[in-house]
Amino acid sequence: MSAEAQSWKVTLPCTKAEAEALPDDVPAFADLDFPPVLMTSEPDPARPDEWRMDAYFSGEPSGEMVALLKTLVPSAGAVEPVVEPVEERDWVTLSQAGLEPIRAGRFFVHTPAHRNEVPADAIALEIDAGRAFGTGQHETTSGCLVALSRLKDQGISFSEILDLGTGTGLLAFAAMRIWPNARAAASDIDPVSIEVTEENAAINGVKLGRMGGQLELAVAEGMANPRLQARAPFDLVIANILAPPLIAMAPSVSKAIAAGGRLILAGLLDHQAEGVATAYRRHGMMLAGRVDHGEWPTLIMRKRRSLGWR
Repeated sequence: MSAEAQSWKVTLPCTKAEAEALPDDVPAFADLDFPPVLMTSEPDPARPDEWRMDAYFSGEPSGEMVALLKTLVPSAGAVEPVVEPVEERDWVTLSQAGLEPIRAGRFFVHTPAHRNEVPADAIALEIDAGRAFGTGQHETTSGCLVALSRLKDQGISFSEILDLGTGTGLLAFAAMRIWPNARAAASDIDPVSIEVTEENAAINGVKLGRMGGQLELAVAEGMANPRLQARAPFDLVIANILAPPLIAMAPSVSKAIAAGGRLILAGLLDHQAEGVATAYRRHGMMLAGRVDHGEWPTLIMRKRRSLGWR
């Protein structure tokens, strides 16, 4: 294999706290055509605070890139990172191969490497991540999966579903598996996420379209899309984003929910939960449940029946 075709890996020790605090997007990597994929792992369960960070690059990383990685894990100190080529051309697949499957509520989310490990009583969803966020690994995503399962367990059914800020399409796919006759839509501000969602839809047997049992995709900033506005009101909206944009979108998102409809909110830290809930209460929503998943809670809200779409 030529040097140009090789992928590279940079390895650094880190603490568990540093591993959990790693950002999903590093601003300094944002302009790269192929930003590195960061993976963390616990090499030795007997040493629960001693973790490792592996960064996978599509080509040999520069000294500047390696130095930047070191700033993400200050505990590494003067430890020299291990920089080495890897023999896999598909570096994203390699980096994701170590991701363990996630069991959350009714769902079993896995990468292709774990395709043969699906429990008999689980709904399997395959996400070969890399270009978009949302593999089920993060507490925000798995919390939403648990919330969807709870709503199903309560005997609630939905006919118009929106996954706002879909990432990989995972949450839209999950909702469609437990409410298979619903019309669903998935949107994201990032066109790449919509491309990835379309690819993942094919992998998971999700039909695209505007009819019952089908998923419509849209590039949109919040509710600012004619198709989403035309489809409202939704009786279920899932929004796994971040606290500041969730608060900013409270008026438009609340308006787009049918009376009695549900809203799942995630991407917020524990100390942000009350502020986010308050923003939606001001627009006719009330807290109907909560999934506590580490420091990342998931809120389930319900639209008051006295308030409608118009």
